[in-house]
Amino acid sequence: MDPQRILIAHHLLLGDTLMLTALAAKLRERHPAADIVMAMRESYAPLYAGAPYGLRALGWNPRAPAASPLWREKGFDLAIIPGDNRLSWLALALESRWIVGFAGDRPPTKNWPIDELWRYPDRPAAWSDMVAGLVEGPPPAPFRSERWPAPPARPKLALPRPYAVLHVGASTPLKRWSAARWAALARRFAAAGVAPVWSAGPDEAELVRSCDPDARYASVAGAVSLTQLWHLLAEASALVAPDTGVAHLGRIVGTPTVALFGPGSATVSGAGAFWRDAPYRAVTMDPFPCRDQRVLFRREIPWVRRCGRTLRECAHPRCMDAIDLDAVSAAVASLGVSIG
Repeated sequence: MDPQRILIAHHLLLGDTLMLTALAAKLRERHPAADIVMAMRESYAPLYAGAPYGLRALGWNPRAPAASPLWREKGFDLAIIPGDNRLSWLALALESRWIVGFAGDRPPTKNWPIDELWRYPDRPAAWSDMVAGLVEGPPPAPFRSERWPAPPARPKLALPRPYAVLHVGASTPLKRWSAARWAALARRFAAAGVAPVWSAGPDEAELVRSCDPDARYASVAGAVSLTQLWHLLAEASALVAPDTGVAHLGRIVGTPTVALFGPGSATVSGAGAFWRDAPYRAVTMDPFPCRDQRVLFRREIPWVRRCGRTLRECAHPRCMDAIDLDAVSAAVASLGVSIG
C-alpha cells in the first residue's frame, strides 16, 4: 500500500507530541508525496506553522471535535494511533481505511477499530524510536533542526546576552528540582558571564520567586507563548529543564539542553537514535529504588523503569533531590557552555 493521505491521531502532552517527530520523519521518507496530517492539542499547532517534514498540524478538542477543521479532513488511507487507542475511534469516524496502533491498551474496546496492532520492543528504547517502528522499514535519518522551520512569532524581550534559560516548571511537583539548587545553578551561570533567565508556565510564577526572591535575574515566566519560547530558546546559550515538554522543545530548536530526570525514564524520553546528534544531556540517578513501575501508556513493558505516582503516594520527590548540582554543571560544561 502506498497511502496518499495519512493521519497521526493523538491528544498527547507537549513532550510526547514533539517526540512523534521521528514518526513524521519516517512517514515522509517512506511516502514523499503523501499528505500527512497530525491531530493534536490546539495550543501546540502554532509550533508547526512551518510544516516540519511537510506535516499539516490540526488542533482539535475532544470535547468539541466537530469544531475543528480536522472534522473536514475525512478519507485517510492510513491512520496511526501512537498513544491512547481510544483515538482509533476518531480515526474510524474520519473514514480511515487502515488503522495501526500499539497492542496492550486497556480496556479492549479501545482496540476494536484497529486493523494492525504492534507490540512494544523487547529491549530498552526511546519512545520516539518506538513510535517510528509503527511504520515498516529502516529507521528515519537523525533529526536536523533545519527540517523544522521556526514559527513566526518572536518574543519582544530585551534580554542580556549571552543567556541561559532555566525552566523551573513541570507538569507535577514530583518533577521539580529544589529552589535552592536552581538558585545555585543560576549563580554559577552568572559567575561565568552567562545571564540566567527564568522560565515557567503561566501559573508557576511563584516557583521563580522561590528560586530568586530578590528578582536578581530576568524572568519570562508566564510571559511568552510557545512560539515565542521557541525563539527565546533558539537564541539561548543553554537550556536546563526538568523532564518536560520544554526540554523536548530545546532538542527541536537545537539549543544545548540538559534535562533533569527524576520519576521519568531517561531512556524512554531520551535522545535515542533519532535525536542522537542533538546537543543534549540527561542527568538522572539510575537506578533509583522507587522508579520501579513498568507501565507506559497503560501497557505493561518488562524493561521500563519509571514512576507515575501522585502526591498522595509520594509526598516529596527524593529522585529529584538525588540530582546533584555538580552533575548538572558538568553536563552543561560537556556541551561547551561556560558555567562557573
